[in-house]
Amino acid sequence: MENNGADKGGNQATRLPTRAAFRFARARDDRQTEIAEDYVELIDDLTTRFGQARTVDIARELGVSHVTVFKALARLRRDGLVAALPKRAIILTEVGHALAQRARQRHQILRQFLHAIGVDPETAEADAEGMEHHASEATLHALQKLTARLMAEKTPSAGAKETK
Repeated sequence: MENNGADKGGNQATRLPTRAAFRFARARDDRQTEIAEDYVELIDDLTTRFGQARTVDIARELGVSHVTVFKALARLRRDGLVAALPKRAIILTEVGHALAQRARQRHQILRQFLHAIGVDPETAEADAEGMEHHASEATLHALQKLTARLMAEKTPSAGAKETK
């Protein structure tokens, strides 16, 4: 019978973490960064579209209360992702802007892959939004390479002649 590091008395405090424990820890970490990524991406988008991002705009776009936005912004300020003055626009720091750009890039890679395998654009957009926060860099790189191959297969080569 496998002991998994428990002592003879069955004390689980000395058990070694299982592979599943590491996977669950990664999933918890992903969920913690998901909200931050969504917020900084939205702040970047609002700033691009309207010249500024305000708490009221963020709340409206996300369909959440002002209190929820204030709490999230406090965490983002603590983590050095945004700067804001009371009753002023929210500004991304360099770190926040870089995080927004990376989240947008991850989303694009996944959306393009889903589209390349035949998922309709609306569904690909929605699914990529959820997946972008959980895919590893290795997975994203592999999907990017596969997408390029799939798209090349779909596009006739420049020198090929059409036959009727």
